[in-house]
Amino acid sequence: MKQRLGFDSALTVLAPVVWGSTYLVTTEFLPPDRPLLAAAVRALPGGLILTLAGRKLPQGHWWWRILALGALNIGVFFYLLFVAAYHLPGGVAALVGSIQPVFVLLLSALLLREAIRSWQVVACVLGTAGVGMLVLGPEAGLDAIGVAAGLGAAVCMASGIVLTKRWGRPPGVGLLTFTGWQLAVGGLLIAPVALLGEGLPARLTWPNLAGFAYLSLVGALLAYAVWFRGIERLPALTVSLLGFASPLAATILGYLFLRQGLTLVQGAGAIAVVAAVLLAQRSTARESRLVRERGTPQPEYENGSDSPPAAGPAHPAPPSSEAGTRPAAPSPRQTTEREQP
Repeated sequence: MKQRLGFDSALTVLAPVVWGSTYLVTTEFLPPDRPLLAAAVRALPGGLILTLAGRKLPQGHWWWRILALGALNIGVFFYLLFVAAYHLPGGVAALVGSIQPVFVLLLSALLLREAIRSWQVVACVLGTAGVGMLVLGPEAGLDAIGVAAGLGAAVCMASGIVLTKRWGRPPGVGLLTFTGWQLAVGGLLIAPVALLGEGLPARLTWPNLAGFAYLSLVGALLAYAVWFRGIERLPALTVSLLGFASPLAATILGYLFLRQGLTLVQGAGAIAVVAAVLLAQRSTARESRLVRERGTPQPEYENGSDSPPAAGPAHPAPPSSEAGTRPAAPSPRQTTEREQP
């Protein structure tokens, strides 16, 4: 059980690590000043490919569920994320977004009936503090629109995680098809806004095409399939805390490829982020083990508890003939047999 949980966590964390590379790919490969276009290209092609490959469309109430999940996980989330990026420095935007696990914690208690535990609060605070040390700089500033958009993006993603956990997948629908539906819906929501607000670039280079292909096939198709698989197999808060790996990966990639400095404070932030993720994983494994142990059948006793009653006879003993006690009257059959010669 512990090994399987570790494998699921290690596989799921690949998604935020890939998303952490988005900043590097955007700045080095994509056309400038086209963030919404990048978001639309990131979601729509992969979504259409997976939907066509699955040869299946939602049925019944799953139509509005997929619309809701596609908007929360992809469409509205991307839009608010880019609005926050326009109005806030990158570090502040990442810090505002790191509040997402807190919303997941509250929504899980409300919709999934999960109790809030002390280690969950500690992991949320530790991870948020680590992200702050990783990304905040002296140029940090606040903007009301940017902060509101960042909080809205965090609420969208948190709601998408919890609702995906609550609803699951339609019977008979594969994970890739389920992922394709959401990416297609999200891409269709973003595309009109991107075309009206930004338009298409005058020309595209081969590096531009390579960057768009990476965002669509790796950053969306592969990453979201792994992400939704993790939501199915792991607790909602554990998945959300794994998202702290995204700013950590962005910081490391910036240091390796963009020659961005790495300070001692950022190093401490990286340690805090890793500690928060490990705390979530170890605590989840321990709780899963306890639940499994409690799920084993226990003997039932008449006293209604899981412990045996006090020592003594299980049933009252028949009354014994003591001195002074009137003996029982003989039966008619015994009397007849004694009267026979």
